[in-house]
Amino acid sequence: MKFLNSGKVKDVYDMGDGTLLFNFSNRVSAYDVKFKDEIPKKGEVLCKFAKFWFEKLDVDNHFVKMHSDTEIIVKKMEMLPIECVVRGYFYGSLVNRWNSGEISLPEGTNTDLASKLPTPIFDPTTKSEHDVPITKDDAIKQNLVTLDEFEWLSQKSIEIYNKMSSIADNAGFILADLKLEFGKLDGKITLGDSIGPDEYRLWPKSSYSPGKIQEAFDKQLLRDWLTEHGYQKQFENSRENNQEPVAPTIPAEIIKKMTERYVAAFERTIGTSL
Repeated sequence: MKFLNSGKVKDVYDMGDGTLLFNFSNRVSAYDVKFKDEIPKKGEVLCKFAKFWFEKLDVDNHFVKMHSDTEIIVKKMEMLPIECVVRGYFYGSLVNRWNSGEISLPEGTNTDLASKLPTPIFDPTTKSEHDVPITKDDAIKQNLVTLDEFEWLSQKSIEIYNKMSSIADNAGFILADLKLEFGKLDGKITLGDSIGPDEYRLWPKSSYSPGKIQEAFDKQLLRDWLTEHGYQKQFENSRENNQEPVAPTIPAEIIKKMTERYVAAFERTIGTSL
């Protein structure tokens, strides 16, 4: 087994037989900044969520099997150079981009914070240290994907979002948005990477109310704390000055709450204890 790379959350190893091993850690990142503090149980939740979604979704994917509570084995494939984002609610970076005129929304869209969009929208980004939203024309001009591939990814991503939204709804959650990654396996576009609370926003239906920041059962809790205390702006200023942002220490109560919510999201969605 050969170590390949260490990402924001998982470590990747080449098994030497056409498969990879994903080892999910308790690391956490937000606003593209990695933190020294870890979130207990996070790696196990992400690993078991990945297994659940790959087995639940009726779409070709690269999942092979669980290897341990924090490891899965997947088929190696050539990943496509775009991240497939689907947004079902007016939230996150979509709000800032709409306010600045960078993106238009369907006529009649309710632009109160956290309002449900008339229909889910496909809103892909590049794959880089700091992901950049791209249009269909951008993706094709930059030779990231072909027109047919873009159209397929758009349709399939929204189908997956709708399926996952239904499952989340039955568990008492709202799936606000979702990030998916695809690759090519034997020439066929295949769902890859992993799927869990680091790839989507999950809100409890019981406390959902448009017009305000929503209670988060994902890492949005950390993002909100960073924004509230001015760290998001500090990160942006550092990058503008060509400096590497410095991650603050995450308060113990935030860490504890994040662990509790990651575990609760899993147990309520799957219907079994971690």
